[in-house]
Order: sequence, then C-alpha cells, then structure tokens
Amino acid sequence: MTTAAPKTVYYTATSLDGFIADAQDSLDWLFVQDLDREGPMNYDAFIAGVGALVMGATTYEWIRARIVAGTEKWAYAMPAVVFTHRDLPTIDGADVRFTAGDVAPVHAELVAAAGGKDVWVVGGGDLAGQFADAGLLDEVVVSIAPVTLGSGRPLFPRRYALRLDELARNGAFACARYAVLGPRTTDWSA
Repeated sequence: MTTAAPKTVYYTATSLDGFIADAQDSLDWLFVQDLDREGPMNYDAFIAGVGALVMGATTYEWIRARIVAGTEKWAYAMPAVVFTHRDLPTIDGADVRFTAGDVAPVHAELVAAAGGKDVWVVGGGDLAGQFADAGLLDEVVVSIAPVTLGSGRPLFPRRYALRLDELARNGAFACARYAVLGPRTTDWSA
C-alpha cells in the first residue's frame, strides 16, 4: 500500500458568494449551518492528517479573542505559524510561532514540523494565495454554505485555475476538493 505524499491544503468554509468572513470579520453565519460531523470532508478526518498549520494575524486574533472570552480553547496539538507584521500575544500552552515575509522559507519549516503529515493553511484567503503564488499550495478544500454575505473577506483573492477532484454534500454544505493548477490572467484556454 502506498501512502499519499503530504500536501499543503487550504481547508475552509465560504459563503455562496465567496467570503470566508463577513465585513466585521464575523463567522456567526457559519456556525448556524447544519453539518454532519462525520460526513464527507469533515473536520475531524481532515485534522487527523495535519501535522502543522499556518494562519494570518486576523485569523489568529479571532481565535485568541474567543479563547480570552472563555468560549474556546486552543484546539491544535501541532505547531502553528502566524504571519503578522505586529507584535501579538501568545496563547498559554500553544506552540505558536510568529513570522513575517516570504512564505517559501516558512513553508519548508512547516513541512519539516509536520513530520510527514499535511500542512493546513487555515486562513485567510490572501495568505492561501501567497502560498499558491509561490507554487506551494496543492489543494483547496472548501465547504460552501447556503448563505450570501455581500461583502467581507474573500475566499481566494487571486485568479487561479483549479481542478475539481471531489464533490459531496455534508448537511447544508456543498463540499469540494480542488487541485491547484496555477495562476491565470486573461487567457483561460491555457
């Protein structure tokens, strides 16, 4: 039996109109959706294959605010890297490392830290785009919620071609796994 090579995966949820958070950086629209925790492309199965994760400062601050408020705990046993240009407070007991700059050298560190498992690009969309621009993003796995937001944080603010590799329904979500093929400008025939 052969095992798949580790991947760098942007695993996220989005509104039907392509936003991962609303204009106030809220995810309230997401947590009211029906979801089968054991259904297709579920979080538990995904996170079991993750050895390291990376996120932007806004995502980290959103998680940290929920921890400080007592509504959440740090949920990750693996190392986490946060891209930021600010000094951010740490979370007690969490293996969180802060960095800035180019994603390429950090990606090599993430792959080493992942120990043969996948690297999860938690968010946001621009950070996932930076990994894609460097040729380091293998997949986008997205759960599409039956809601529109009109504005907010875009899912993936780049022009990229993707290949649909898997499609399923999980509760209220349409779930899709895409291979990242590469950037596109105006020539969609390539």
